[in-house]
Amino acid sequence: MDYEKLGLKVGLEIHQQLNTERKLFCHCPTILRDNEPDGEVLRILRPTLSEVGEIDRAALLEARKGKKFLYQYYNDSTCLVELDEEPPHEPSEEALKIALEVALLMNMKPVDLAYVMRKIVIDGSNTSGFQRTIFLARDGYVETEDGKVRIESLCLEEDAARKVEEREGIVVYNLDRLGIPLVEISTAPDIKSPKMAKDVAKRIGEILRATGKVKRGIGTIRQDINISIKDGARVEIKGVSELNLIDKVVEYEVLRQVNLLKIRDELKSRGAYVIEEIYDVTDLFKECKSRIIKRAIERGGKVKAIILKKFSGLVGKEIQPGRRLGTEFSDRAKVIAGVGGIFHTDELPNYGITDEDVKKLRERLKAEEEDTIIIVADEEEKAIKALEAVIERAKEAIEGVPEETRRALDDGTTSYLRPLPGAARMYPETDIPPIYITEELINEIKSNLPELPEEKVERFIKEYKLSEELAKKMVLSYYVDLFEELCKEFKNIKPTLIAKTLEETLKEIRREGYNIENIKESHLRELFKALSEGKLAKEGIPEVLKGFCEMPEKEIDEILEIKGLKGLSREEVEKIIEEIIKENIEVVKEKKEKALGMLMGRAMAKLRGKADGKMVNEILRSKIKEFI
Repeated sequence: MDYEKLGLKVGLEIHQQLNTERKLFCHCPTILRDNEPDGEVLRILRPTLSEVGEIDRAALLEARKGKKFLYQYYNDSTCLVELDEEPPHEPSEEALKIALEVALLMNMKPVDLAYVMRKIVIDGSNTSGFQRTIFLARDGYVETEDGKVRIESLCLEEDAARKVEEREGIVVYNLDRLGIPLVEISTAPDIKSPKMAKDVAKRIGEILRATGKVKRGIGTIRQDINISIKDGARVEIKGVSELNLIDKVVEYEVLRQVNLLKIRDELKSRGAYVIEEIYDVTDLFKECKSRIIKRAIERGGKVKAIILKKFSGLVGKEIQPGRRLGTEFSDRAKVIAGVGGIFHTDELPNYGITDEDVKKLRERLKAEEEDTIIIVADEEEKAIKALEAVIERAKEAIEGVPEETRRALDDGTTSYLRPLPGAARMYPETDIPPIYITEELINEIKSNLPELPEEKVERFIKEYKLSEELAKKMVLSYYVDLFEELCKEFKNIKPTLIAKTLEETLKEIRREGYNIENIKESHLRELFKALSEGKLAKEGIPEVLKGFCEMPEKEIDEILEIKGLKGLSREEVEKIIEEIIKENIEVVKEKKEKALGMLMGRAMAKLRGKADGKMVNEILRSKIKEFI
């Protein structure tokens, strides 16, 4: 696609958890739990007026769903602040300093006085019905291959509770994640292509990791993407957790808006319109073979229908890979009414609904072949609410692309989440006084700013003699700080070996199916200590790491014993090599020095992980010469 001609504008919102000792507004630790909670609290959340005296439309939609929320808590790592039974504490000074450090690395201007605001959120992800956020800096920029991208704002805010499961009418959240500090970084809509969006997110991620003070792993960084094209609309896509998905999400959203505009033009040229009456057609489907419809009627539900005049063929039109205009209608019905889905005549006969069923339906509703009929089978109230949502979305289809918030799916496509929020969701936090950002504090942070990634790469090449490729990997690695510590502690081990172990060997054994989450920093220190002391040969590193994956509670000496990797002395290695030469004496007599390659393979089969390969080669070469 010609993105310039389409007028593509993209802005990113990047949310990154900070690796602090305590949460943002209480003194609980920032850890996630996987054991049974100590208790649960049930809540219902309701929308409130903002400071402009209005109720936010996204909050209103959530309230209409009528859901209840069950919150799981722990006595030793969550407190009354998370349960909204106690006022917030003073914000974490550590989190404040990290956020300001990130702002300065992106050339931003910190504010003099920071106010805590409340952002209304009643989807259950916060017990209080709002999220606290602090606007800290503005007007910065990052450099990319395609030019400068402005950073409009940086906020420090609390992360949301973690969704565990959804039952009938009840959403279960765990409070362990609620309150973990995170920075929200918002770019200006300066991004002009899918690739540029990915590059900007990568650059900001590099700056965040350069601080060494952000959390790593799945779910610790999330990207929201705002996308629009000329004649389209601004759409916010939430929850893109993988960097490699960003360009695809942008590409597919542009495709979606282009196709929706084509559908709009076709609908207008046809003179299409929506009949807002909802019809009861339950009696027509009493003998229907569709399991969904039969089940709904047996439970006392109804089959309801609407007519979309002159929509035929367009509801089934694909707008993203595997998703159609009908999918957009279905998304609205599912989110707003909680139904399982919809049927439409562009895809019928199908799903147990026959030609005869469709014919009777058209006759009853006096619908022409050029019309599309939408059917929902469920409890009467839910079916009506679902079709009201479809009516609204169908009317939007005639106008073009609706502004909305969408959820990113794993394949890069998106689904409807809620309306776009507006200014009506903000109001001041009254429990926390303003925070003074002094010149002394800014100067203190400026004097201790970390190296930027490109500076660190150059240093790693020069100081540790890493290749450029390995240096780049290491700089962006979770283990970058540990790498430098190990290099300083074990000077007799080559930095290249340490870097390859941390960045390549660990990934290799993970691909083999080992759970490397079991490997802690203490295990890696033990490994390199054993290597430094000659207890282990470098060839045994993968097996020791596998051992720690399988038996994380064991000490290094126990792992070496179990894996048969205890380092051998030079004398022991010499004896083994002499035995190998004796066993292959005829080959040595015949090939002399040329026997080295074959014998080296046999020696390493016995000595791998127990003796350094370089030493084995040296001894073997010497022993063959002695024999000759």
